[in-house]
Amino acid sequence: MSFAQFEAQHLRLAILQLLQQDYGYAHNELVLQGALQQVGHGVSGDRLRTELAWLGEQGLIVMSDVAGLSLAKLTRRGGDVAQGRSRVPGVARPRPTG
Repeated sequence: MSFAQFEAQHLRLAILQLLQQDYGYAHNELVLQGALQQVGHGVSGDRLRTELAWLGEQGLIVMSDVAGLSLAKLTRRGGDVAQGRSRVPGVARPRPTG
């Protein structure tokens, strides 16, 4: 596995985990970009939209447009992946807690 693939897998997991932490399981792209920066994943808006599209294709999130911003909402399947209950190739598995 290349470093780029490794990084993409962990970025996708971080996105899912950030969405799972929200009360409504959703964030707009600007909030996600800032939150990802805080957890060590500084990415461009283009890169974030690419990863959000990929996660949407996998059925892990659904995307909608709210006031001109893309809104990502976690699906039940995405929540299972974020918690390590399900696996999807291309998304890192969370590390065990404790």
